[in-house]
Amino acid sequence: MLARKLTQQLGHPTQSLVGWLVTKFLERHNRVLEERAVRLCEIQPDSTVLEVGFGPGLGLQEAVQYLTDPRGKLLGLDYSEYMHKLARERLRDHIASGKVRLFQGRVESIPLPACSVDKVYHCNCHLYWPDMRAGNAELLRVMRPGALMVTTLKLASLREAVSRGVIQDKKWQPKPYMEALIAAGFTDVRLEEKQHKGRDFQAIFATAAK
Repeated sequence: MLARKLTQQLGHPTQSLVGWLVTKFLERHNRVLEERAVRLCEIQPDSTVLEVGFGPGLGLQEAVQYLTDPRGKLLGLDYSEYMHKLARERLRDHIASGKVRLFQGRVESIPLPACSVDKVYHCNCHLYWPDMRAGNAELLRVMRPGALMVTTLKLASLREAVSRGVIQDKKWQPKPYMEALIAAGFTDVRLEEKQHKGRDFQAIFATAAK
């Protein structure tokens, strides 16, 4: 029962006790993955950047520091109303200035024009997409030719979550996600082993075709 509730809340956190626990978990365990995803994107000062599944806003908080040019924009998409509330509070000054815009919705229907984004990043959120191929196809639509997407994950932690019943399907494995990227039309799809302060994690890179 608890494992099922945690699975539901990880995919769509709500303002509840379990949702609060999930938020604290994300803030503690996903911070490094969020920060690494941002840095691996190599954001330029004038980039237009999109984070999918921004959760409580840790990655947004990291990414906005790189957008020092007035033309630089940070966009975020998340399905959870509760995560929107937390991220809006965390980024309230940047939202007020127009530097950051947050959207609530699904990855299969992103409210952005085609070819408008330079960089995309996310941390584990593809695990909860109902259709990874459709999600990746929509991300490809909004990305400019040559734009880079970075996904970070920690396979050791995901394996443990599977063993505890918190993740109950095979989406956690990199292969289905990478196959969906290729099927959607991404190029140069690859997985790289990374380390941060002696701790292993993985990064999946994909480029929008030129």
